[in-house]
Amino acid sequence: MFSSGKVVELFYDVVSPYSWLAFEVLCRYRNVWNIDLKFKPAYLTGVIYGSDNQPAGMNPSKLTYIVSDLTLLSEYFGVPMFRPSDLSDKDTLNAMRFVTAVAEKEKEGGVLVERVSRELWKRKWRTHQDITQPASLTEAGLKAGLSDNVVEEILTLSKSQPIRDKLKSVTQEALKHKERSGWGLTLTSPQPQC
Repeated sequence: MFSSGKVVELFYDVVSPYSWLAFEVLCRYRNVWNIDLKFKPAYLTGVIYGSDNQPAGMNPSKLTYIVSDLTLLSEYFGVPMFRPSDLSDKDTLNAMRFVTAVAEKEKEGGVLVERVSRELWKRKWRTHQDITQPASLTEAGLKAGLSDNVVEEILTLSKSQPIRDKLKSVTQEALKHKERSGWGLTLTSPQPQC
């Protein structure tokens, strides 16, 4: 694929349906738009509290709007998702550590990160399955095409200090971007090479 030199970084957490929509649209059109898409798994709870905010679902007015908005956006972008009956967001820290471990193991390309992230979103927003327990992460990893051995390796890696530090670092990076431009996307041009 020819690259225009435009890099789009997507900071996301699989707890966010809006991130899923952005993820799918960017994946769908990256070749058309000629962008180099970089996945940046982050921890949304860290961004929310790091910016002195509260989850949108805690505000009844916002929640009513979100339900309506997601229904329309889901249809428009062709990403079937359904509101979970239990909106008490379970903490996605383990899930995002798992995705971060996949990203660290993969290093370049992002194909596995894309597949694993998509499976976790589907579990959360389409089939309303757990995404917090090791067995759930294992199921998502296997469905994304990882072998049993690789899933076990990633589960172990996801509990390591370097992965914890990496997720924290990317979350801080997302928080810095949020302060400048809002949560989610950044568009950068590559620096000239000498």
